[in-house]
Amino acid sequence: MNRLVIFDCDGTLVDSAATIVRAMESAFIDAGLAAPDPLATRRVVGLSLVEAMRAVLPKAETELHHDLAERYKRAFHDLRGAGSVEEPLYPGMAELIDRLDADGWLLGVATGKSDRGLAYCLDSHGIKHRFVTLQTADRHPSKPHPAMLEAAIAEAGATPATTVMIGDTSYDMMLAANAGARAIGVNWGYHDAEDLMAAGAERVLENAAELLDHLERA
Repeated sequence: MNRLVIFDCDGTLVDSAATIVRAMESAFIDAGLAAPDPLATRRVVGLSLVEAMRAVLPKAETELHHDLAERYKRAFHDLRGAGSVEEPLYPGMAELIDRLDADGWLLGVATGKSDRGLAYCLDSHGIKHRFVTLQTADRHPSKPHPAMLEAAIAEAGATPATTVMIGDTSYDMMLAANAGARAIGVNWGYHDAEDLMAAGAERVLENAAELLDHLERA
């Protein structure tokens, strides 16, 4: 049976915090609202946009959540058009992808990004072709609903038992648990190690080299 590694994107593969915070600030200001604290924004990275807005403004009406999500999309699009999107790969991730591919793992992504946003990100690093399955918020309920991971497992011809979810948020760890897959946390993203372990991570690792070593011994 195929072995499958599914990566989250923002906070796991790429460091997109600065751009996400800028787009969120623009969306709120454009709607006549005070910009959220950057820490509040970081806490909701990984959720689909409407769910992220709901988490930031839990008492607001659903219409406002949807409006802010659309304003965020426009703000992000404007930043991309201006060449201001910053989404560098984290150190060692390109090499990790190479090694896992060479070792026979199938690779995928499950993310709160849109199809367009994910494609732009992966294409900019020349790695889109390395992934056999790409699952986004455009086609699935928000994490931690298991739909993204279930679809990825089916597309890759894997099983939950042969699938590992790699992520930086508790949403990723709960996603894995809900789909019956293994969950490994990384500590270079948006939630701390305690949150990741409480959400079901088997381990929380410090860097890409540790992650590779852990997977090679799996």
